[in-house]
Amino acid sequence: MQSYSLQNISYTISLIKMNILVVEDEQKVAAFLKNGLEEQGYNVELAYDGYTGQKLALNKEYHLILLDVILPAINGVDLCKEIKNAKPLIPILMLTALGTTDDKVTGFDAGADDYLVKPFEFKELLARIKALTKRASTQPFEKQSVNMLSVADLRLDLDRKLAIRGNKTISLTAKEFSLLEYLMRNKGRVLSKPDIAERVWEVTFDTGTNVVEVYVNILRKKIDKDFPNKLIHTRIGLGYVIQEEL
Repeated sequence: MQSYSLQNISYTISLIKMNILVVEDEQKVAAFLKNGLEEQGYNVELAYDGYTGQKLALNKEYHLILLDVILPAINGVDLCKEIKNAKPLIPILMLTALGTTDDKVTGFDAGADDYLVKPFEFKELLARIKALTKRASTQPFEKQSVNMLSVADLRLDLDRKLAIRGNKTISLTAKEFSLLEYLMRNKGRVLSKPDIAERVWEVTFDTGTNVVEVYVNILRKKIDKDFPNKLIHTRIGLGYVIQEEL
C-alpha cells in the first residue's frame, strides 16, 4: 500500500477544493487544459464562448479563471472587464496567441492579473496558477501595525484595497495593487526587476519577459499621468523606485 506524508495529503486536499473556470473556444485546447489541471487535483469547468463564460463566472464561485482573448459572443477583454467589475478579487489569467506589448497592456488594462502567450509549456501555466492563487488566498505581505501607506499625496489603504492620490480614488487590479504596495513599502529604495518579479509574482525573473515593465507603465498611467509631481521613477540599469521627485 502506497503511503503519503501528511504534507502531501494536506496539499492534495487543498487542490481538490480549488475551482478553475476555463473559457476557451478551441475545444481540443480546452480539453487538454481540463485534463491536465484535473490530473493536478483542480476542479475544472469549461466554457466555449464568452456568453457561457460570463454566466458561469458571475453566478458561480471560482478560485481562478483562465480566459482566452478571442472568443465567440463576448471577447475575452470585454469579459475580463465585466468579471473584474463584479468580482474584483478573482485572479484572471489570459491565454492568447496575441503577444505584443500593446496586446498585453490591453489585457492588463481590462483587469487581467497575468498574461500567458500561446503556445506555452504546461508547467509554466501551473507555475502561474500557483502564484496567482497563492497571492489571492493569503496576505500578500507581512502585516504591519499601520494599514495605510503613503508617499507624498499618494495613499494606499490596505484594509479597503484602495489607492488614493489627492482626492482621486484610483482603480487597481489585484496584481497592480500588490506591485504598488511593494514599491510603497520600500519607498526610496531602488528595486530590481528580479526582486519585483520574485516578490510580486513569486517566480524567478525571466530576462525574456517584459511583464515588470508593462505593469510599471500601467501604474504610471494610473498614478502619475494626471499629476505634475511624478512618483514612480526608473533608475536605468538598476530598477524602479517610488519617491517624491528630488
